[in-house]
Amino acid sequence: MAYLGEPVPTVPQPRLPSEPADGQGPWLFTRPGPAPADGPVGAVLFGRDGTLLQDVVRNGDPAMVHPMAGIRAALTALRGAGYALGVLSNQPGVAAGLLGRGQVEAVQTRAEALLGPFDVWAVCPHGPHAGCACRMPSPGLVTAASRALGLPPARVTVIGCSDAVVVAALAAGAHAIRVPEAPRRPAVPCPPCTLTVCRSADGPEQAAELLLQR
Repeated sequence: MAYLGEPVPTVPQPRLPSEPADGQGPWLFTRPGPAPADGPVGAVLFGRDGTLLQDVVRNGDPAMVHPMAGIRAALTALRGAGYALGVLSNQPGVAAGLLGRGQVEAVQTRAEALLGPFDVWAVCPHGPHAGCACRMPSPGLVTAASRALGLPPARVTVIGCSDAVVVAALAAGAHAIRVPEAPRRPAVPCPPCTLTVCRSADGPEQAAELLLQR
C-alpha cells in the first residue's frame, strides 16, 4: 500500500514522441492505445515546473525530480473522476544547448514513476526569441495538447503557477486555475483584465476540488 507522500509504485509506459517537420511546433509525448469508448469527462493540464514538480532550473536530472506538495492528492481525485491528464512545459534550455531531448524524457519518466501516467506531455523546446507559437504565454502548447487528447479547449482546464501558463490557457480558449508561484522566478507581465476570468486556489489539491465542484 502506498501512503501519501511516498512514491507511487508504477511502471512507466511507452510514449509516442512527435515533432513537426518544420521544427517550429512543440514536442508531444502521448500514450498509445485506444481511448475509452465514452472518452474523458474533460482534461486537466498542469504546468510542469512549480506546479507539478519542484522548480529546478533547466533540470535534466531525474534525481532532482520532486513532486509539489498536494499534487498526488489532486491527481488521484482527477483520475478517479475520469479526467485525462497532461503536462505543459517551456524548456528553453533545449534551444540553448543545455538540455537534450533524452534528458527531457528522463525527467518525464521519473515524474510518471512517482505520480502515475499522464496522457500527454507538451513541451516547447524553443528559446524566448524563436518566434514560435508554442512558447507560453502563446497558446500553442495548450491547443496542441487539447488536440492530442481529442478535446476542444473549452473542455480543458489548465492549472499553473505563472502568468505565462494562465495567459496561454485563456488565449487558447481553455479554463485556468492559478496556484501560488514559487518566489524564485519573477512573474511574466500579463494584462490584468485578462486574468480576472481566472480562478485561484491555495495549491493543486484545492484546484482539483474547485474543478470537481464545478
